[in-house]
Amino acid sequence: MGQEALLIKNIQEAYLPEEVLKNVSILVEDGRIANILTQEETANLSFAGEVIDVKNNLKLLPGFIDAHIHGGYGVDIMDATPETLQTLAENLPSEGTTSYLATTITQSDEEISNALKNIAAWTTDGQKHGADLAGVHLEGPFVEVSKAGAQPKQYITEPDLAKFLTWQDDASGQIRTITMAPEHDKTGEFIKTLAKSGVNISAGHTDASFQQIKDATKLGVRQLTHLCNAMNGIHHRDIGAVGASFQLKDLRAELISDGIHVVPEMLQLIFDNVGSDRIIMITDAMRAKGLEDGEYELGGQPVIVKNGQANLKSGSLAGSVLTMIDAVKNMLQLDGVSLQDIVKMAAVNPAQQVGIFDRKGSVEVGKDADFVLLNDEVDIAYTVCRGEVVYQERE
Repeated sequence: MGQEALLIKNIQEAYLPEEVLKNVSILVEDGRIANILTQEETANLSFAGEVIDVKNNLKLLPGFIDAHIHGGYGVDIMDATPETLQTLAENLPSEGTTSYLATTITQSDEEISNALKNIAAWTTDGQKHGADLAGVHLEGPFVEVSKAGAQPKQYITEPDLAKFLTWQDDASGQIRTITMAPEHDKTGEFIKTLAKSGVNISAGHTDASFQQIKDATKLGVRQLTHLCNAMNGIHHRDIGAVGASFQLKDLRAELISDGIHVVPEMLQLIFDNVGSDRIIMITDAMRAKGLEDGEYELGGQPVIVKNGQANLKSGSLAGSVLTMIDAVKNMLQLDGVSLQDIVKMAAVNPAQQVGIFDRKGSVEVGKDADFVLLNDEVDIAYTVCRGEVVYQERE
């Protein structure tokens, strides 16, 4: 039995990939966008399903896709329990996120396997209520020790194709992105093989020079993980991985816009030089997102969260407690950033990058009905996942 049909009418502005439509309605059937209607077409529609009249007060955007998130709301992907994934599915829509990539961290082979098997069991178990688990982001363990950040150093290892293929098998083919240090793939075979199989290869936790990143893009690297963090910054004799994002048009770049990982002035510099066609907004959130300041853990390491900042005892940043809607608000504070840019950075780009744009990432007929409806203050009024209202602002 299909879901009840839904009509969202009197939408002030609907953000499509190439245009903004005013005063329209969206008809949803079986969890997908069935039609986008003018006011006249809506008036002539005979419709018996659920109707939400937003009274020309709300803007409709595609739901946000968080392509790098370790956890939040008290859970972590490495907990490897179905309850973890249920908690994220239920809570992420409150921040406008309708799909996400469950992100692992450098750990023992067995712990990574357990997390991946848990994800595979969840995704093969039929569609769930709430945010959609759209695949896996394998962060580590093939990274550079000197740029470990919050990746536990004792488990970092060299790129190993057999190990990766075992993990991809554990995940039932769900690993869509891998973060690795390309300079450790001495022959280039690891990157070439993964790129050929359709995996999105992201250079991160890397000590690579600009030239090494450039060479890696020729092999198939297409992304940089949390730009500026755990990589070489711009120096006037080697513009490093950060400079590579400015110069190499084949690369998209993840960005944590909490103002902590990257200061607002640098966010502006990145937006001006990389642009909304190539930025992917992420949270990189950990267990403490949505909870009080205090002591938590990430990858088995103690993390102290104070004033919205998560650090290891060494002082290294340990993920974030950022929500996607706050990331959006922070980006909108920059010069020149429009809601149309947000649509690209928070929905279109991540969906294209990991191969789910055929069904996610934009408001188009035939795609999953994943929406966020925002008021003029950019607060969330409704989040709709696959045609179901799963979050509604409290009156």
